[in-house]
Parts: sequence; structure tokens; C-alpha cells
Amino acid sequence: MQFPESWLRAFCNPDLTTEQLAETLTMAGLEVEELKPVAPPFTGIVVGEIKTAEQHPNADRLRVCTVDVGQAELLNIVCGAPNARVGIRVPCATVGAELPPGEDGKPFLIKVGKLRSVESQGMLCSARELKLSEDHGGLLELSADAPLGQNIREHLALDDTLFTLKLTPNLAHCLSVYGVAREVAALTGAPLLQPEFPAVAAKNADRLPVKISAPDLCGRFSGRIVRKVNPKAQTPQWMVDRLARCGQRSVTALVDISNYVMFELGRPSHIFDLDKIHGGLDVRWGQPGEQLKLLNGNTVTVDEKVGVIADDRQVESLAGIMGGDATAVSDDTVNIYAEAAFWWPKSIAGRSRRYNFSTDAGHRFERGVDASQTVEHLERITQLILDICGGEAGPMDDVQVNLPQAQPVTLRVARAAKVIGMPLTQAQCADALKRLGLPVVEGDGVLTVTPPSYRFDLTIEEDLIEEVVRMVGYNQLPTTPPLAPITAKIRTESQRSPFAVRRALAGLGYQETINFSFVEERWEKELAGNPNPIQLLNPIASQMSVMRSSLMGSLLQVLKFNLDRKASRVRVFELGRVFLRDANAVNSDTTVAGFHQPMRVAGISFGAADRLQWGRSEQGADFFDMKGDVEALLAPLQAQFEPAEHPALHPGRCARVLVNGQAIGFIGELHPQWRQGYELAQAPMLFELDLDAVLQRPVPVFAPVAKFQAVERDIAVIVAEAVTHAALLAAAQAAVTHGLLRDTLVFDIYRPKPTPKGAEAQPVAAGGLAQGEKSVALRLTLNSAEATLTESQIEASVQAVLAQLVAQCGARLRA
Repeated sequence: MQFPESWLRAFCNPDLTTEQLAETLTMAGLEVEELKPVAPPFTGIVVGEIKTAEQHPNADRLRVCTVDVGQAELLNIVCGAPNARVGIRVPCATVGAELPPGEDGKPFLIKVGKLRSVESQGMLCSARELKLSEDHGGLLELSADAPLGQNIREHLALDDTLFTLKLTPNLAHCLSVYGVAREVAALTGAPLLQPEFPAVAAKNADRLPVKISAPDLCGRFSGRIVRKVNPKAQTPQWMVDRLARCGQRSVTALVDISNYVMFELGRPSHIFDLDKIHGGLDVRWGQPGEQLKLLNGNTVTVDEKVGVIADDRQVESLAGIMGGDATAVSDDTVNIYAEAAFWWPKSIAGRSRRYNFSTDAGHRFERGVDASQTVEHLERITQLILDICGGEAGPMDDVQVNLPQAQPVTLRVARAAKVIGMPLTQAQCADALKRLGLPVVEGDGVLTVTPPSYRFDLTIEEDLIEEVVRMVGYNQLPTTPPLAPITAKIRTESQRSPFAVRRALAGLGYQETINFSFVEERWEKELAGNPNPIQLLNPIASQMSVMRSSLMGSLLQVLKFNLDRKASRVRVFELGRVFLRDANAVNSDTTVAGFHQPMRVAGISFGAADRLQWGRSEQGADFFDMKGDVEALLAPLQAQFEPAEHPALHPGRCARVLVNGQAIGFIGELHPQWRQGYELAQAPMLFELDLDAVLQRPVPVFAPVAKFQAVERDIAVIVAEAVTHAALLAAAQAAVTHGLLRDTLVFDIYRPKPTPKGAEAQPVAAGGLAQGEKSVALRLTLNSAEATLTESQIEASVQAVLAQLVAQCGARLRA
């Protein structure tokens, strides 16, 4: 919220400098985000009146003006402004004046000069040249009664400061200059000017029928008719200036008056063209399919969740947000209807965002506006209309159907002292609340407050505690060290940290990415196979409407983002939380009932296996490259891989990752369907693992180095194509070798060439292999800690392994 300091001091003028006032507000929770002067520094500029304006003899676009600045002699000034004419009063920079600094930061000094051979003894200024606005269409025209020779800074009250407050949503009562002044009076003890609202005498008996059909939308609706107004009346300069310094441009007198009272008292209002209203007004919820053209030119469609003001024919206004174009005041308006209403905050909240715009009125109403002052504020609006636009006011109508009932809130002094962290007496707490204008009933260590109608935010004890600490001042709080003992949480040796996992993946060439936990619903259904994802009640964007149950969608989005920017090789990973439905989950300090929120680590690899280099030709990363990365990440744990299926991965190129027999995740190539959907030139490789399993790290156990030479034996067996690598190794390790078999390694696989199409199938291929068989060569490492192995021990161990391979895998020794 922005406003000029002078307007604030018109209500409450404490004996504080601008900087002290800003510090006082900030330390009371009303953060002053910016202090900015109304005008930059300049000197020597006064009010002048153009007495004559003649065409320059040597230039078509210049005029030679004589200007009266209150001195004995008139000044001769050459001016090129299109509105330079006799009789207007404008800012005049006399010789020696300094204009605001330019882009180089240096002030512009006015000297006597010549323009096309004609002497110029000063300069007539536009608002842009004084850096008061961006308007450069001509000279800045002043009021006709501006005193000649008066310093322009004094005349326009330019020695003022703009305050910009960054208010939290609970401080809705400070969304007006008077509301901030009320806080300043409470903080400093300076007197507060209480505005008065004398009733305007009714000159006619005309009334407009008003009906409130939705008490849960509108609790009070006040209005009156004013006839014979002059819509073309000029808005007073003081009002234009104050609105401009609040960031609001002047529109028309009637609109300016409504905006002015909103900034002054925090009361949004609306003015209808009475002659465009058909019948009476009905305040109700919208009906599906109804349309309304707004003042901003947009046409919106309402439904039963949006409040409207309608007449007997059509919708005329979005309740509490914006008026409609059909009943807007114009230069032809003669009779108006002014209204001020109380809208329930919950009925206004979020409605503007549905239509992708926001308004000052909606911003205030959805936070809460005083329900008790609609008539008084409308009296203020009416008086301004009569003073500026003239007219005859009718009687005040005030329809009340559902006003908020204030509920007492209790403050325990001991509780306040504990929460705030400093000793407080009951008298201090009571004084702080009374200074804010809150009615306080004192008991034994207890204060009871019935919040006034403008304090929607006071509902629980903590709200009153916050008010007390605001009045005390956050800068007065003591710096108290924590009293609780701090014990470092020591990680066991059998577990590594998430940071170590990050370093390990970075060492493998991956870069970390961090993504939102909110994802597109389509990802969950396609990539995670999750038909019922966890929906967000209030998503920040339509494409971020559910909580993710897998990290793969986020990584694919990062991949697509990089590929769209011509990246040829992408290797990224993420450590993040996923969200799963789990009926067994209960509420605790770190869990939420019904939802399991495990941490996972996932990675994606796209493009070449290595960066461009001279040592070997470029080769795309494949399943086995990523399998090696996963094994390196899990080391020294031994991972096993078994064929599996996953909605995001290729049906024939996907594996489940197991550690100690427990499934911990998946690895594989992206499904061709999703590769096509993402328009990827080649298939990326992905993995996703439970982080808890990845963090496990076996504690090293000492084992002596064997004293005796190990023996290696190679055997080749023929097995069916369906027999897996893992099955062969498991069978070999299961052989009874009395501990002599130390390691088994598959080092070669041979398959016969497929039979050419059309050729007669051979029962046995070359090398004694039939179709559908393969030859697997294994290297057995044998050793003993007691003695050198004898040939008989070696042979017995090899035969035991062969026997086990025959029994479990149907193998036969290759000739």
C-alpha cells in the first residue's frame, strides 16, 4: 500500500522524523518497504503566468513568451510546448535554477541563452522535465489562483515522502490512510483526528428498491440516490494529487471520489448510473451461464459461486470486485446511485483470480472491511459528490440482514509472557490493547477483549499476543539464548548422509536438479500408473494440480527443457520426496495420517555415454551404462537386477533393483510411447530408488589376505536361452565346494547365428548348440586359507559346480 506522508500526518502528526516514523511502523509489524520522495531535488522553479505568446521569427514550432514570475520585469522565454498560450500559469525555471538530474546524475543548470537568435531568460517546464510524471504532452498547467513567484515545491507540496507498506493479510484494518494513522496514534500516543460524518440533508424522497437474496454473500447494503449531478466536473487538484501519490490516476470526478474514500477510510464503494438500472437491485449468487461486461472491458461468465448485483434484466456488477460496463457513469450521466456494502470475506476471496485479474476493492473485501460504518462512509462520499459535482441527495437506505457478531477473546498474561519471551505485567498488556482502541475487561491474570467491527483478524489468544508484542515493539524483545540442551544427532557408521549420495552421483557425472512436488496430473497417470493422485485444494497453476508419487516426470521435464535449448548430453538427478496414499500412516511430528512421504533418488541419462573426447568414438548411453552407475552408487552393497515392468519404462528394457532380496526401485529405458510423446530423438535411461536403501552402507569387516596362491579354472556350459546370468551364478555359488569357491565370473557368451529366412532349420547349429541355446563361459576362482590346493581338490570343486549347474539350470558341458 502506498500513500503520501502528508496525508498520514493530516490524521496523526507525531513528533517524529520521516525515518523515525518509518522505523516505528516497521517495528510494529507494518513493514515500510520503501521511502521515496514525491519529487526529485530541484531549485529556482516558481509559478509564472504567460502574458504574451508570439510566433518565433526563425522557427515554426517555437513561441516567444513573456512571463510574469512576480518580479519587477517580465521574462522573455522561448518555448516549444504546444499548449504555451496566454493566461495559463505554469512552472518557470528562472536563470540559475537547477532542474532534476538527468541520466548522467548531474543537475541541469538554467542559463541565459539564445534559441534561433532570440534570447531566452529561463525555461517553462512540463511535468516530465520536473520528473513528476511521464506526461510530456506540454507544459504543466497550474491552477488559475496559483500565487505568482511562489516556489513550485511549496505550491505543489512536493517536499513530501511516499510510504510503501508491505502488509500481511491480517492487517486489513491498515489498508487505508486513516487505518495506518490509527496505528501511529496507538504507537506514539499522538492525538488522532477522528473524522466526522454529518448526515446530508435529503432534497428528494426517491429510493431504489434493494433486496439481499444471499445473506451469506452480503450482510449489509447501504445506498442512496443523488440527482442532477455534473459528471464533467473537474476533480480538485488536491484530490488528484493525493490519488496520484497513492498510485491511482485520476479518471472522472465521480470515480475519483469513490477511489479517494477507499484510500482514505478503507471503504470500497460503487457508483451506478441510476437511469441505466432496470427496476431494483438484487444482491445474490450468480447463475450458471450469466455473463457480464466489466469496466475493464472483459466479459466474464459467472456461476453459483460468484456473487453479483443484478437488476430486473441482467447482472450489473461483480459483488465486491468490479462494476459492470452497462451501468457505468459517463459524461451523459445525470442521476446516480451510490452504494457501500459489507461483503463476507469468504464470499469474495479467490473470485478475482478465477478471472485472472485483481482489484483494490476485492483485495480489501476478501480480508475484511468494517461492517458498522457503511452509512457513515456513504455520507462522506455523498458530501464530496455534492461539493464537487453538485446535485440533490435522496434519503439513505440501509438494508441489514446478516452482520458479523464479535466473539470475546481471552488473553492470559502468563501465556503472553511465555510466548513473547519477556516478562510482562497485566497492566502492560492492558495498556497495549487499550491504545489500539480495543475494549478490555480485566480479570485476575486474564484480559478479555471483544474485537471492534474493523478487526476481523482477532479470533484467538495468539492474535491478542501479537497485538501486545506489536505495541511493545519487536526491537524491544530481548535476545535470549535457548535453554534446551542441544545434542548432535550422530549418524551411525552403517549409514551415509544424503549429501554423500549427492556427491557420489556428481562424481558419476550427474548434475542435481530441484523441482516442485506439485506436478501435472497427466504425468501421474501415464508415468507412475497412479489413477488416483493426491489433489491439491488450491494449486498455484493448473499444470501443478497434484502431488507427485514418482520423480520421473520431473526429470523428463528438466530433460525436455534442456533439449529445447540445444543441449546434446543431459545427465541429471534429484533427491526429493514423493507422496503416496497409505491408510496405515498416522499423525506424528513428521508424518500425516493417510499419506506416506518417502524420500527417493532418481536420475536420467540422455545422449553420449561420455563427453566428446579423442580416446574413443562417441557412443550413446544405454541400459548397461546406467546399470553400472546404479551399481557404483550402491557400492559396496551388491545389487541384483531382475526383469520387471514399470508404466514409464520400456517393457523389455526395464529391471527391478534388489538389495539383499528387497526391491528398492527400478531402472530402464523410457517407454517408446512416452519417448514419442516428448518428441525425443533417442530414448533416455532412468532410475528411481528408495533413498533409505541407498543410504545403507555395510561396515567394513577385517579379513586376512590369503597366504596361498589362488587357482582359476574356466568352464563353458550350454544352457537354454531363457537361463539368466543371475541363475547361473547362484547355482555355481550353491555348489558344495567346502568353501574353496571364492568367486564366479561370466566372461563370454556365444550364440549361434540365426537361420536365414527361407532356409531349412538345422536341429543342431555349429559348435553343438541347438537353436534357442547359448554357450556361457564361467571363470571359477578357488583358494584355501589352510594350504595350497591339490589337483584333486580343484577337480572335485569344478565337478561340484558342474553338477549344480546341471541340476539347477539344465546345463551341459560344452565339448
